Amino acid sequence: MSRGSAAGPKGKKTGVTFTIDCSKPVEDKIMDIASLEKFLQERIKVGGKVGALGETVTLTREKSKITVTSDGAFS
Repeated sequence: MSRGSAAGPKGKKTGVTFTIDCSKPVEDKIMDIASLEKFLQERIKVGGKVGALGETVTLTREKSKITVTSDGAFS
């Protein structure tokens, strides 16, 4: 898992991006990427509430990578 931060010009919101690369476990058929995506959607807390991603957190899946981007802080 890698972590990067998006730093923009002054006045812009800064966010956090997490990328989870599951290519090896998916290739070896150890895990299903869709089930991990569902798990993350159900378990990520925003504003103290589980499963309420809203507009501040986006979760995207590309082949065997999942990217979680947040405009605000995780709780």
